[in-house]
Amino acid sequence: MLKRAFDIAVSFAGLLVGWPLLLGVALAVRLDSPGPAIHWSMRVGRGNRAFAMPKFRTMRTDTPDVATHLLEDPGRWITPLGRFLRRSSLDELPQLWSVFAGDMSLVGPRPALHSQADLIGLRTEAGVERLRPGVTGWAQVNGRDELPIPEKVRLDREYLERMSFAFDLRIIAATALAAVTGRGVSH
Repeated sequence: MLKRAFDIAVSFAGLLVGWPLLLGVALAVRLDSPGPAIHWSMRVGRGNRAFAMPKFRTMRTDTPDVATHLLEDPGRWITPLGRFLRRSSLDELPQLWSVFAGDMSLVGPRPALHSQADLIGLRTEAGVERLRPGVTGWAQVNGRDELPIPEKVRLDREYLERMSFAFDLRIIAATALAAVTGRGVSH
């Protein structure tokens, strides 16, 4: 209950205060490359249900719909501005809407792409699928893109076992530090 109340309060405040930044990034994305500013990615959320998750578009509109690490030469698909948005994690800001709407939480396992059957299966075995996915999570602050899937699932399970308001605050602080430094982003 406290977690959901915190999610609603922070996401509402973030959207209210951050709308000029959101608008500015959206305009920059539109000027940087053809296509919409927001990319709605089909993700797997709580209870393995699909939902559309918004992100600022960082890739060309003709990019195959797979995880970035599965693309041959991912750098050729990323837009010039997209590289900066990914390093700074600004591409994740529209997810505040998903948090406010209840599809996501500020902290939890990152939502899997619908095509990541291996990740979805391992999370289900570990009981992690019952958690609301997060904008950030324990796996993100412990390696982000660099982690193999079994390690991500191990960290997601550890989060499930250690979950508390204080632990969420620790993860949010670590995420802010990672966003400033760009640590853990490979593409």
